Amino acid sequence: MENKVICPHCNKDNISKRGSYQTAVKGKVQRFYCRNCDKKFIIRDGFYRMRNSPEKITLCIDLYFKGISTRKVQEHIQTFYPKNSTWVSIYNWLIKYSNMVGSFTDTLKINTSRRIQVDEMEFFTKGKATWFIDTIDPESKFMVSSSFFDRRGTQEVREVLSLAKTKDGEINHITTDGFHVYKHSVKRVFFRMGYELTHKIVTASKGEGFNHPIERLHNTIRERTKIMRGFHGSVNSAKILMKGLEINYNFNRKHQTINCYPYELVSDLKFGRNKWLDLIRLSKKV
Repeated sequence: MENKVICPHCNKDNISKRGSYQTAVKGKVQRFYCRNCDKKFIIRDGFYRMRNSPEKITLCIDLYFKGISTRKVQEHIQTFYPKNSTWVSIYNWLIKYSNMVGSFTDTLKINTSRRIQVDEMEFFTKGKATWFIDTIDPESKFMVSSSFFDRRGTQEVREVLSLAKTKDGEINHITTDGFHVYKHSVKRVFFRMGYELTHKIVTASKGEGFNHPIERLHNTIRERTKIMRGFHGSVNSAKILMKGLEINYNFNRKHQTINCYPYELVSDLKFGRNKWLDLIRLSKKV
């Protein structure tokens, strides 16, 4: 990761240290001075003005995406932190940082096997059918793109496919099921003069088998979402939480089949033990 300090006011790197001050949560915080615009500043690493430490916040995020409810996370951290946080605060952290990191990971350029599988999952939000549409690289198990919608039409599928194409412009093989929307969407997003792409349609009802990698991914997602009792908030909140699940799957969950984290096979990113902490800080720098 880039360690150079950049002035947030003028985007120059003519920087020197200019003292520090004590905070209740983070201890001593370094203050910097920009010789170019003559302003002082501190590095805002994604936890600016948060009343809880980065370690506590990322601990709660990690526990939630490992399958523990916000209320049980609250009970757990109460044992270790004298000043406890409510489950509402924990939920707000989930929304804030899933959205922040998701904005960064959606812009990543990755190097997949050039093959993706596409499928969708049905959920219920406020009693109405909603859809999670996603793509996965079957070799690295990396979830290339995903989003959450209140319908599964051509526009929604094209949005997910377009994001996958943006992240890896060399995709040349797409596998889907027989849902009629996929054929038209793949054609609109990928087929153009000089672009070679194979679209394979696998229909299980015709005995043509299953798209096992993405089906296995959906089983993993079901294990987490089945205890959420549906998405009681808005479609937008559900969309952000599902983005958090994507991030956790790609960066914070070691896959047994490949014996590593999926991101390690498609990118050059390096992270420490607390990957949520590193992702948040990296997201804030970009």
